[in-house]
Amino acid sequence: MTVLRYTAFTSDPAGGNPAGVVLDASRLTYAEMQAIAADVGYSESAFLTSGTGGSDGVIPIRYFSPRAEVPFCGHATVATAVALAERVGPGELVFSTQAGLVPVVVEESPDGLRATLTSVEPHVEEIDDISDVLEILDWHEDEIDPALSPAIGYAGARHLIVSASTRQRLADLNYDFDRLLAYMLQRDLTTLQLVWRESPTVFHVRDPFPVGGVVEDPATGAAAAAFGAYLRERRLVEPPVVLTLHQGDDLGRPSRIQVELRADDTRVRVSGSAVAITGLG
Repeated sequence: MTVLRYTAFTSDPAGGNPAGVVLDASRLTYAEMQAIAADVGYSESAFLTSGTGGSDGVIPIRYFSPRAEVPFCGHATVATAVALAERVGPGELVFSTQAGLVPVVVEESPDGLRATLTSVEPHVEEIDDISDVLEILDWHEDEIDPALSPAIGYAGARHLIVSASTRQRLADLNYDFDRLLAYMLQRDLTTLQLVWRESPTVFHVRDPFPVGGVVEDPATGAAAAAFGAYLRERRLVEPPVVLTLHQGDDLGRPSRIQVELRADDTRVRVSGSAVAITGLG
């Protein structure tokens, strides 16, 4: 059993969001997968629980943070798809996740192999009061962008979307880990998707992830998909449109996530490169 290490949403091994990848976890128990994810220490690790394919061509996959299993993880999906493509060639894959079936297409690009996942059917929930989470973040009402009101987006996992009025506000992130953890567990949230809008199609995002035992995620594909659904639902963009999300810059691990919304499909497509991290394990 080999744990591969890839980083997603970048072509630079020093950037993006690292993920552990186990291409054949068919003999591993739940406890063993959880222990491996904790030992690897990345925000998530992905495990193919029937090897590289099921009898119907669908590949069962599970995701574990250092602290708990999560239903879906975008960056680990991209990393796993690229790891498979390096061994069997680019093409189409279908992963079976706890959230549902997630098709992925891997293609050659100038930056190397690039994967595009299609989310499960997304939805958006209204949230009336975020005073508690603003207090935990030490943000104030007048620092929120009124054009992007808070909501919970889902595209495989639940993310609370909160928008900052300035890039400086987004950059200055210092929150109470234990309080935010308790807040998120009570509401079944996977991350916060903190957002600053640079232009109609360019956004900067940060994702606190105490639920996974991680202060912050450098690139969050699941939250990017949820955010795309939010923008469509709120009519803040008009499909067809391609969005660029910058994440990880404030952590020194720059990531670039492409989000595509199509006029004829409510599901969200999330794209990015991935590359092996050399010199580890």
